[in-house]
Amino acid sequence: MTSESIDPQFSERTSSDERARALREEQLIKHAVVRLNGHVLGFVLGAICALVLFAATIWLVIKGGEVVGPHLGLLGNYFIGYSVTVTGSIVGALYAFVLGYICGLIISSVYNFIVLIRSPRKPESQ
Repeated sequence: MTSESIDPQFSERTSSDERARALREEQLIKHAVVRLNGHVLGFVLGAICALVLFAATIWLVIKGGEVVGPHLGLLGNYFIGYSVTVTGSIVGALYAFVLGYICGLIISSVYNFIVLIRSPRKPESQ
């Protein structure tokens, strides 16, 4: 098999201008794909944190007992209004979502900054 039968776009007949343009397009795509969207990452991390805190609190409320979740109740020191109750689980989920969202924004900003530093210069478009 020859290279022409596998991929005619990059055969020997292709001009150097077309190859250079294809290389620039490939570099642009790689540069766009490597970056993280901070809002999406923040939303996902926020949703996961909120779901975990809500589920843990509800689990302890359902489990019941004399003293319900003393360790998880310590989050009330940081999340004003949080307690190991059904209402507290909703309040805690809101706080956890906001905290997760902010962490996602920070993580994506740091990641994108490092990618910007390590990646070669963006090719100039024509």
